[in-house]
Amino acid sequence: MAYDVLIIGAGAAGLAAARVLGASGLRVAVMEARDRAGGRVRFAEPVPGETIELGAEFIHGPAVQTRALLAQTGGVADSREGDGWIQAAPGAPLTLEEDEFLQAGALFADIDALATDVTVDEYLATRRVAGVDPYAIERARQFVEGFDAADPARASARGIAREWNSGVDSLSARPSGGYAPLIAALEGDARDAGVDIRYSTPVIRIERSPSAVRVELASHECVEARCAIVSLPIGVLRSASVLFVPQLPDQTRNAIAHIAMGDVARVVLLFRTPFWESIAGGRYRDAGFFRAADGPFRAYWTQHPHRRRSIVAWSGGPDARQLLQQSRENLVHAAVAGFGALFGCPERALAEFEDAAVHDWSADPYARGAYSYLLVGGESAREQLAAPVQGTLYFCGEATAPDGEGGTVNGAISSGERAAREVLAELARTKT
Repeated sequence: MAYDVLIIGAGAAGLAAARVLGASGLRVAVMEARDRAGGRVRFAEPVPGETIELGAEFIHGPAVQTRALLAQTGGVADSREGDGWIQAAPGAPLTLEEDEFLQAGALFADIDALATDVTVDEYLATRRVAGVDPYAIERARQFVEGFDAADPARASARGIAREWNSGVDSLSARPSGGYAPLIAALEGDARDAGVDIRYSTPVIRIERSPSAVRVELASHECVEARCAIVSLPIGVLRSASVLFVPQLPDQTRNAIAHIAMGDVARVVLLFRTPFWESIAGGRYRDAGFFRAADGPFRAYWTQHPHRRRSIVAWSGGPDARQLLQQSRENLVHAAVAGFGALFGCPERALAEFEDAAVHDWSADPYARGAYSYLLVGGESAREQLAAPVQGTLYFCGEATAPDGEGGTVNGAISSGERAAREVLAELARTKT
């Protein structure tokens, strides 16, 4: 065999696994369909010096592995703390908001009292019957759509509660230089360890036996190894664009069926100046987040603490799915006008607007969505998907990350390292 281990995908998870396995002295190859590393980490530089993230942007929670990698690259975690402003009703003035994430999480405090799992919408309906403030319920629903990119009519209430109670969202920051240096470090470490990384190399078939795997590429070349690590996004696994032979075990297929990929409409707006900092005598100078009461985009954020002229417009869940059907021109116009409407001056925002960057992850054939969330009955789906298959097939990626880290870069990195350790243990066992 040419290799000991094949890794399918060069996102954060696949590269993290490659780095560990390469350092162990194994013969490792990574097959990546894209022409670059990073997966759902993607950036653009519309003008020199204005690097913007089109995919992963934040560090969520302690993120031990991410912060260690950040220290390795000489970067720091920039706290995203800044004033949060909310519009309570359409046309209402912006007011400073309290920590609504904690308030939304409190609505799920009684989730364990339910005999069975239900959708978020069904659970929130019980809160209405219990007399909870309708405004608080609606804000919680918006958090599910916005932060989890989930459809409340399908998302697991227990899954959401488990994530929100994990503490992962209690502390957020950004890598000071963005995620690109971290991906470059993972790739560089893997290559330095002798890992063969092949780009523009889509995999179409993975055939396994008890002692080997045989991977067929889109070019019809076949590559063999003792085992394989699959770091494909859940959206790709659900699409069946990669054929598994024989078919995956019931437990694995059941796990895939209970994890969905969320939709996100993300538009990065570049203005001539950070004009919002001068509105109302500088009232919003230290703004971090803005939340709109209505409109196609419910959330906007700055690059605080940095004084930059870019704004991210964000919509998640079913609303995002509808937005993504629009033309790029209409999508960008809606984002700009909606941002200006927060301050009662959409015309000024349109006049200040200079450029925009958009990447539709749902239409991306190598992602098919933004990040994962659990469907009803899928409380243990992440752990089930992470379980090794026949000692030859291992899964990693943010969709396999437990403890509330699903959907995060750190969840991807830690899952890749976990899969690598499992491979090392299995290879050591079979040698004895």
